[in-house]
Amino acid sequence: MPIDAAKALAAEPRTGEITWDRKDVLLYHLGVGAGRPATDPDELRYTLESRLHVLPSFATVAGAGSPGVISGLSMPGVDVDLAHVLHGGQSLTLHRPLPAEGTATATGRIAAVYDKGKAAVLVMRTEVTDTEGPLWTNDAQIFVRGEGGWGGDRGPSTRLDPPAGAPATTVERHVREDQALLYRLSGDWNPLHADPDFAKRAGFERPILHGLCTYGITLKAVVDTLLGGDVSRVHRYATRFAGVVYPGETLRIRMWPGDGGVRVAVSAGERDDAPVLADTIVEHS
Repeated sequence: MPIDAAKALAAEPRTGEITWDRKDVLLYHLGVGAGRPATDPDELRYTLESRLHVLPSFATVAGAGSPGVISGLSMPGVDVDLAHVLHGGQSLTLHRPLPAEGTATATGRIAAVYDKGKAAVLVMRTEVTDTEGPLWTNDAQIFVRGEGGWGGDRGPSTRLDPPAGAPATTVERHVREDQALLYRLSGDWNPLHADPDFAKRAGFERPILHGLCTYGITLKAVVDTLLGGDVSRVHRYATRFAGVVYPGETLRIRMWPGDGGVRVAVSAGERDDAPVLADTIVEHS
């Protein structure tokens, strides 16, 4: 079996130094759709270095996302085909607002391996600290198709009860045709998002948008629409990737604000509101 759960869980964490600067943050913000309209004062806080506020989801790519998903797939006990890999979910906990530039220590490990029958799920945890203490914790849930069925722990359910009633707010965000090509410059070089032949081998009609790009687009929409543009209010952000997005489509983002958090659902408008993000919550002050 290409995944040896015991070996993967026992593997030594990988620790390395990561650095980022304002250019990295600006590139990430453009990758998740910031800067439209280009001269809008609300957009300039994402695109002009003298006013820069860091969208918390930048943590998923800071230091080119290392150690991250691709690095985790080469951990001891894990030997899989990238064409069988899908990002199943993501949770991010912010311990304090992200600086626009910094140097930190990132420690990555496989925190759990679950047997879903037809797939295995790897939970890859990255904890990042700097000289002032913890900055953020990332958990990526990675589905590996065809690698389940060994009788292991199925893991906890991440499904939430659906939000009650109609959404309080709905916004739409158009995804540019070249959005995946721009976003991948922040560090996720998986050819699934750029190479048509690779995408077809993975079972898709054409390259798909990175799930974490949709993740960033959605958080920006919530911050801008319901949190007054204040990125420092976000404490935790979690989602389940329920479907794919193709560049050129329109994301329909529905929001249900509540006590201390916003429930969110995202769908692809041109495909009869096919679900894209589900079980999504932004916890905030």
